[in-house]
Amino acid sequence: MYLPAHFVPGDDAVADLLTNNGAADLITSTQAGLVATMLPFIFEPEVGEHGTLLGHLARNNDQWQEPAFGEALVIVRGPDSYVSPSWYPSKFEHGRVVPTWNYVTAHVYGELIVHDDVEWVAGLVRRLTDLHEAANPSPWSADDAPSKFIAGQLRAIVGVEIRITRVQAKFKLSQNRPAADIDGVIAGLDAAGAHDAAAAVRATRIQPNIPGS
Repeated sequence: MYLPAHFVPGDDAVADLLTNNGAADLITSTQAGLVATMLPFIFEPEVGEHGTLLGHLARNNDQWQEPAFGEALVIVRGPDSYVSPSWYPSKFEHGRVVPTWNYVTAHVYGELIVHDDVEWVAGLVRRLTDLHEAANPSPWSADDAPSKFIAGQLRAIVGVEIRITRVQAKFKLSQNRPAADIDGVIAGLDAAGAHDAAAAVRATRIQPNIPGS
């Protein structure tokens, strides 16, 4: 990943992205070529030196059965958005501006471990469900469904763990622009309804990302 220093986030910002992300792309290099699956993950920062990501795949998905060559890669994404140069006050000063794209992402590399264990998978499914049902006024639980049905569903999936070896993260949020241009980006994104993207720029505007913080 190309990482100019002003787009490198601090450790806390990266941990927050991994903790509060929904789904991400798991990519492995196999004898059959590159294979990718989008799936939700749970981040456990206390496991290993750099933490681990936990998820599950359909048993019929060949990705878990194909040995991975080298590290697996998980691409985690935060807000992203088009940035119009018309939002920059500097456009009207000198005109030397061009469009760009803002984004938040992390490339998480690690060892792929398969957990073909129904008890392990059951625990993970409950944790994932509790996490994503937390905001629901009437949260669903696996206990709401017939036990035989849930047992059948669990047999149809396998667990995967990515034991993290390294993370490359990039928060490209207009940090390289003058302050007035950054304010213009925030206003432009809000006006376009891209409120998550605007909030990400605003957070960086208030609290700059400092590597290692």
